[in-house]
Amino acid sequence: MNNEPIGYIVGGGLKEGFRIRLTVPADRVQEGSFVVCENGRFRYYGLVTDLQLGATDPRFADEKTDRLQPIIQQALLGKTLYTTLNMYPTLMLDRGPEPGTRDRLEWEQRVDRGEENPGPRPVKTVPAHHAEVRQADEADVAQIFGEDGKGMFVVGHTIEQGYPVRLDLNKFVKRSSGIFGATGTGKSFLTRMVLAGLMREDVAAALVFDMHNEYAYDDLDSDKGQAVRGLKSLFGQKVQVAALGAGARVRGHAPDFTLELGLKDFTTGDINLLSEALNLTDTAAVTLNALERGFGNDWFREFMQLEPGAMDYDPESGKSFPADHSVAMWARNNNVHEKAAEALHRKLALIYDKPYVVEKPAGDPVQAIVDKLENGRHVILGFGEYDNDLDYLLVSNILTRRLRQHWVRRTEQHKTAGAAPPVPLLIAIEEAHKLLNPHLAGQTAFGTIARELRKYFVTLLVVDQRPSGIDDEIMSQLGTRITGWLGDEDDIRAVLTGLAGRDQLRGMLARLQEKEEVLLLGWGVKMPIPVRSRRYDEKFYDAIRNNKTSRIADNDDLDTLIADLYPD
Repeated sequence: MNNEPIGYIVGGGLKEGFRIRLTVPADRVQEGSFVVCENGRFRYYGLVTDLQLGATDPRFADEKTDRLQPIIQQALLGKTLYTTLNMYPTLMLDRGPEPGTRDRLEWEQRVDRGEENPGPRPVKTVPAHHAEVRQADEADVAQIFGEDGKGMFVVGHTIEQGYPVRLDLNKFVKRSSGIFGATGTGKSFLTRMVLAGLMREDVAAALVFDMHNEYAYDDLDSDKGQAVRGLKSLFGQKVQVAALGAGARVRGHAPDFTLELGLKDFTTGDINLLSEALNLTDTAAVTLNALERGFGNDWFREFMQLEPGAMDYDPESGKSFPADHSVAMWARNNNVHEKAAEALHRKLALIYDKPYVVEKPAGDPVQAIVDKLENGRHVILGFGEYDNDLDYLLVSNILTRRLRQHWVRRTEQHKTAGAAPPVPLLIAIEEAHKLLNPHLAGQTAFGTIARELRKYFVTLLVVDQRPSGIDDEIMSQLGTRITGWLGDEDDIRAVLTGLAGRDQLRGMLARLQEKEEVLLLGWGVKMPIPVRSRRYDEKFYDAIRNNKTSRIADNDDLDTLIADLYPD
């Protein structure tokens, strides 16, 4: 049935799309349907973006026809009264000259030599009037979205026919990407599913900053009341869970290892990024610069060892003055406002007193993560009880900054000394607007990574319910975007930033069905398409486990192998 025409082209153009008159009942076609038009040498692929009612004579449209005989009513429908749809053309495929001709043979030889690309490629011409249009069949979907194979991961299925739509994970990890959706639209499940696909296919090492402790261990679906498998349960020792501070736990589970931050890990730039969270004044930056000049890399420890309000008494004059080890005396000696220095000292105590911030950590937190990632493991950092904005902004930025520095060194060694390239690294961050808003995007390590693309083998997966809060320049750099329903017009505009066909896709995005449908856009897919999202359920768990066994890392020992195959 999918090869049957649903209509024919009656007008339109490249900018506004093709206008198609339906020859089937309107309820057989929905907005977002994947449709195909074959005309001459080219096959055109596109999406239905609008359906409209029309009439050759408005009198018949204005008056009800129930008073007419049934045979006359049927004659009116489809002829005098009809439906048209708009097709947004996205790609075209050159099928070549007529088979069996000399031109065909020469064309095939040019294609074999790589001198000509048959496509699919962007649409640059139009079909003829009355060219027939049909719904895409399974072969069409596979032509555009790939077939089963290494790195090809089924994200969902076409809304009407249920054909699998695959995401090319090898392309997905080459540029930063985003997963968006309003609160309650299943964004976390979608993220968990995509991460599971990345881990199964081993296309990159994943580091997940799990602010709300959702991804590592089993959780509960609050809507259905059913248990949801965590990535640790699915992949066993292939996924390493880290937690902040000695003796920390994540959802009642003991992590695989813990992380502590040393005082020397902090730069004054890290503190400047926390201006809003710490409620710092404009003078704080001046004080921080003086601390760095005076104490160097040891500025944090030295400053916090000073005592605020410490005074000495001079019995001869009967006056009190700041003690040598006081914050006020340091401020006087360094031409810094005393009250500003003491205010900064009080606010930095919020960080200094964190249990996971120590003078000499038990190990190097970055090296601990690097060792796992470079040996075929994925790391999920659970924040445990430290799930407020201050902890998240502080820890994620410091670790990412140092990880990026490590990957830059490895990349330079690869390019200049011929060393092996570093393992591609994908860093997943939640609440991305807190790290990539216009105020912070130019200062955080995350903003740098998003702009550098894959130059240093590091990309981001940003997860957010408020994409409008993310800097527009960062949004334009996101290669692949997977988005659920968004109710706010500003959020819809932000998700479509930098994409062709924004006007045609805006309405489609606004009318997605919550928790069931998502829109795939950008680099990882050849054309945008709405799909019915794959379910994160027992069927999905079985599919992941059945494909895992052949991808166990070569250096896994027997214990790890058993843990991976039997995580329970």
